[in-house]
Amino acid sequence: MIEVERLTKRYGPTTVVEDVSFGCRPGTVTGFLGPNGAGKSTTMRMLCGLTPATSGTATVLGVPFASIPNPGRHVGVLLDASAQHAGRTGRETLALTARVLGVPAKRADEMLETVGLAGKAAGRRVGNYSLGMRQRLGIAQALVGDPSVLVLDEPANGLDPEGIYWMRTLLRDFADRGGAVLLSSHLLHEVEAVADTLVVIAGGRVVANGAKSDLLAPSGRTFVRALDPAALYTALVAAGLPVLRREPTGDGGEAFVVEAPAEAIGRAAAASRAVLLELRQAGGGGLEELFLTLTGGQAGPATPSPSVPQEALR
Repeated sequence: MIEVERLTKRYGPTTVVEDVSFGCRPGTVTGFLGPNGAGKSTTMRMLCGLTPATSGTATVLGVPFASIPNPGRHVGVLLDASAQHAGRTGRETLALTARVLGVPAKRADEMLETVGLAGKAAGRRVGNYSLGMRQRLGIAQALVGDPSVLVLDEPANGLDPEGIYWMRTLLRDFADRGGAVLLSSHLLHEVEAVADTLVVIAGGRVVANGAKSDLLAPSGRTFVRALDPAALYTALVAAGLPVLRREPTGDGGEAFVVEAPAEAIGRAAAASRAVLLELRQAGGGGLEELFLTLTGGQAGPATPSPSVPQEALR
């Protein structure tokens, strides 16, 4: 339902998205992850036709977003909940959306009920809504046209734990009924709970793309901690064992995640007489551990330019 092929965006000499490719299939939730400045929002804006691509293509339902007749009937989009008109009430916002999309007016009230904004909340002006209420309204607006695809950028911002659980259930149900969801979020545990597929972007490039079950499967990484972290690090480097990540410990020291079996690490430590305090398979960190391993030190463009719009740095 969504196909992104070699998508690239440059602002002058600065490349904020480079050669990004991925797809979203019917019946799945795709988690689109990356640190601030990685290019997530720029990619989603290019997908929705709001930012022109320098090169590459992005299609929804087989065509560019701008070519879809009455796109809100097919694709629900939430990129910025704060962009809603502050002077309108929640009910007026959805009623206008329903009218523009050509769906029955009752659809607005149905969506207000679905997102928990029926009753008094529906009659309040959006400018008096909390961020969480704006997010709920934005999700309702994306759903008014009964689309088959959802594109959501940080929809959980401002939601309390109950609201996050509600949103997770709503998205899972949408996908289970055959829809496709592209979900960008910094809440890694929530993405891990709902996503079927993961796309991780860092420095404007895709660094991981695949089924969640495959990407989070046990790997050959080992967690190791020593009495003298500096001596252990030197031993690992000398033995040619790749250190993927350095982690601070509660005692002010450091531990390491190494791409090597425990035996090789133990032998390297013994050769340098480094006393090990912990040696085990790296795991249990799930998506958070994968995210940190893949994106460490790659937050955004290496040389940001003053001409780069602020939305490109998210």
